[in-house]
Amino acid sequence: MKKQELFEQMQTLWETFEAEHNETTKASQGRARKAIGDLKKLVTDYRKASVAESK
Repeated sequence: MKKQELFEQMQTLWETFEAEHNETTKASQGRARKAIGDLKKLVTDYRKASVAESK
C-alpha cells in the first residue's frame, strides 16, 4: 500500500477510536481497543512505505 492510503486508514481508525473512547459502555470500550490495535498494526506498514518513498 502507498503511504497516503495508509494515512487515510490510520486517520479513520483514529476517529473511530476517539468516538468509542468517549462512550461509557463495555462494548464501546472494546471497539476503542480494537481500533487502536488496528492502528498500531498500520504504523509499521506506514513506516516501511515512508522509508521506501524517500529512497
